[in-house]
Amino acid sequence: EVQLQASGGGLVQAGGSLRLSCAISGFSFDDYGIGWFRQAPERERERVSFIDCNGAARHYAGSVQGRFTISCDHAKDTVYLQMNNLKPEDTAVYQCARADIVRPGSDYEESEFDHWGQGTLVTVSS
Repeated sequence: EVQLQASGGGLVQAGGSLRLSCAISGFSFDDYGIGWFRQAPERERERVSFIDCNGAARHYAGSVQGRFTISCDHAKDTVYLQMNNLKPEDTAVYQCARADIVRPGSDYEESEFDHWGQGTLVTVSS
């Protein structure tokens, strides 16, 4: 069974840090990249970051560039999203999802992510 389990959300003050985890099972990083998405109330879902754990492809949304870092731990089958210098506008439900690696790069459309984990809530207070 394909599963993605997101965790690590919480309440943090502006300027603080959190690390989100996305633990996978039922598939391999050899075949799939992992994206992190977020959705704030009354806003569209936004792709925050993407990684191909077996390649060089990494992507960050402009709003998080320089503050967030995505990484893989193959031994633990887990993708991390380290979030530093958090801002109130980072408040959202964060989800991880997988996309079949069918081409180089990181420009996968949201429709290409076929399995999604449950969300984890990040709240940044001002």
